[in-house]
Amino acid sequence: MTGRPAPAVLPPSLRPWLGLIAALAALVVVALGVLYADHSEPGVVDRWIIQPTADSLRPPWRYVALAMDFLGEPVGAATLVVAAVTGCLLLRRPRAAVLVVAGVGMAVGTATLLKSLVGRTIHDGNLSYPSGHTAFLTALALVMALQATGRLGLGRTAGTSLVLAAALVAGAAMGWAQVALGAHYPTDVLGGWCTALAVIPATAWLVDRMADRLVDRMAEAGRRERR
Repeated sequence: MTGRPAPAVLPPSLRPWLGLIAALAALVVVALGVLYADHSEPGVVDRWIIQPTADSLRPPWRYVALAMDFLGEPVGAATLVVAAVTGCLLLRRPRAAVLVVAGVGMAVGTATLLKSLVGRTIHDGNLSYPSGHTAFLTALALVMALQATGRLGLGRTAGTSLVLAAALVAGAAMGWAQVALGAHYPTDVLGGWCTALAVIPATAWLVDRMADRLVDRMAEAGRRERR
């Protein structure tokens, strides 16, 4: 098999730092989950931040928050994922397309599973920890930032900074909307953000590993056919 190998979705220069960040994020998710298991009231950290009611946000900011919230709903989320996958395929980055689907799916799936395990509720028993909306948008931003890092050839410092900045902006924007609309406690948002930070690097590493194995097997099959 000839040709240049497909670029990794998790740039090698970023793996040590993002691996450490993922481990720390996972610890935060677990710690908050244990702390707020089966709770139905805001915690101490939540009370430090003004907790609005669902109708306390006025236009035009309410419209902005509702638009952000829509991006985490099924239709909005599917639209973003399809657009991201299409962009990756047009740029001939099939691994990146796989990571969009697998990474975002794993982040949202993990958040959904944790909600059932933790059992924290808000407003008439709605499961709230961690925020799936925040996990989704943060995960998608992380995937896109990883691809930008690879295409631009950024080094460890610049690449890590770009990835974390993208995660922070996406998480803060969606997190603000969720808290402002009264849909989540602030610590739910933090848990969703950390869920994405923990899941995406691990999923990206797994996608690279599986893709490399597939390429090796195809190369070996090609060599056997030529014998």
